Amino acid sequence: MSEIEKTSPISEEPEDLAEPLPSEQIEAEKPATKQTSVAKSAGIVSIAVMFSRVLGLVREQIFAFYFGAGFLYDAYQAAFTIPNVLRDLFAEGALSAAFVKVFTDYQIKKGEQAAWRLASLVLNALAVVLSVIVILGILLTPYLVSIVASGFSPEKAALTVTMTQIMFPFILLVALAAVAMGVLNTKGVFGIPASASTVFNIVSIIFGLAFAYWLSDGGWLSSSDKTAVPSASAQWAIIGMAIGTIIGGAAQFLMQIPSLYKVGFRFAPILSFTDEGVRKVMRLMAPAILGTSAVQINVLVNLAIVSGIDGGRSWLSYSFRLMQFPIGVFGVAVGTASIPVLSRLASEGKIKDFRDTLSSSMNLVFLMTLPSACGLIVLGEPIIRLIYERGKFDAADTSMTAFALAGYSIGLTGYAAIKVLSPAFYALDDAKTPMIIAIVSIAVNAVASFIFRDLLTPYGYGHVGVALATSVVALVNFFALALMMRKRIKRLNGREIISGFTRIAIASAVMSAVCWFSYYFLHQQFGGKGFLFKAIECFAPIALGGMTFLAMAKLLRISEIDKIYNALARKLGRK
Repeated sequence: MSEIEKTSPISEEPEDLAEPLPSEQIEAEKPATKQTSVAKSAGIVSIAVMFSRVLGLVREQIFAFYFGAGFLYDAYQAAFTIPNVLRDLFAEGALSAAFVKVFTDYQIKKGEQAAWRLASLVLNALAVVLSVIVILGILLTPYLVSIVASGFSPEKAALTVTMTQIMFPFILLVALAAVAMGVLNTKGVFGIPASASTVFNIVSIIFGLAFAYWLSDGGWLSSSDKTAVPSASAQWAIIGMAIGTIIGGAAQFLMQIPSLYKVGFRFAPILSFTDEGVRKVMRLMAPAILGTSAVQINVLVNLAIVSGIDGGRSWLSYSFRLMQFPIGVFGVAVGTASIPVLSRLASEGKIKDFRDTLSSSMNLVFLMTLPSACGLIVLGEPIIRLIYERGKFDAADTSMTAFALAGYSIGLTGYAAIKVLSPAFYALDDAKTPMIIAIVSIAVNAVASFIFRDLLTPYGYGHVGVALATSVVALVNFFALALMMRKRIKRLNGREIISGFTRIAIASAVMSAVCWFSYYFLHQQFGGKGFLFKAIECFAPIALGGMTFLAMAKLLRISEIDKIYNALARKLGRK
């Protein structure tokens, strides 16, 4: 038996007692309360993330309009990929999961004062460590770019190096924001930290366009030839967008400071790498770096693999952004809301509550993301045409991006479920299991991406093969995590999960047919000419599909729909 299993109280809790005492009967009612709490918190996060994702799409529209899918945006995406993936590794994924677990333990076992001291220690240690990484990263940027963008021309690589050095401090700023988010989430504050990315998008858009205009003297129209080297003014313009990105990262942290003080946090200028709490966070974080961020690493590998395809990085980046919309609104929202609850239940040793809350969270993810994935596969082209096809982004870009989106969307549900399952292991003080699975998935993804790319490259869809490989690996990663979690907590309410998933899949299939036939009919009538007709071709099938899914969900008696409906009815009734 591992040390974790020996010390973890959750593995020792007796179950199925014959005659529960009155106090135990009260405890037995708590799972529903915890699940309701997760659903309510997830709803708050979903609304905040939805605004962020919408503004993120606006940001992408600006890039698509002014820079298209070619030299400039390829360079920007490559430059932002390095600090962004490091952000996912060191900050939002691993750090949030590890910090929330330890911070919750301190609150329960050592009190508020010790918990606040830990928060200051982690913030200060993080600032020191990541400052060193940022400095080293800036110095080593030319070598890093040569790895992740090996297929770039010398001119494109030089522009990528400049923007990477500008944006490298992004990882430090967002890591500090991740600690702030962890503190606020454990205190039951979800709206403000979830809105931080909205602030990032607003600030990065405003300051990015301002610097682009200033640095380029107001003109940055690039050539329509994707392989040509753009003018100096166009290159200065995209550098301006990189500057806006780093300013947005700072705003993402600063906007959470007032809420931190409101919940009781007071900064202390203390630093200790030998402190018990800091060391525990680091011990959890080290394997969690890989455990929570396998898909991000896979995306980095994928972008490197398609760097030799003109426009390939841009098509994958635009499609990945759209795929991230439902993942952020639903998957990340449920994961963010469930982490504090699962950590507290694990610390208190309540295995039944833990299991029920985790299973309920997974069902919520399936309900929201499976129909979303089907919708993106069927309606990817009209959605991309409406959002991106203007300016330098042409019809060919729309088609290529839509195929990549379909490849990514196949694994969307598995990717979103990982956002719930991986942190659940950290709540149990088990960071090794997701780490091992993640390492294997990263290796498999690299091999699969090369194979799938080479298979589809003769047909002109090499980038689609890479997206498809990522989806397959994400699904395998999810199933492996689910099986190991079932072994870890004895059961996973598998029958309920499979039954719910099957019904949701049937409803999604019917919805997909309605969406495709309605879009095909409208496209035959309007041909996607003009913004109004593009909007009709996009939103009319979405509306019909949504109504079809709700009707099928009612017919198939999908319980999660009834729970959401009843919760809304009670809330409106109280109001």
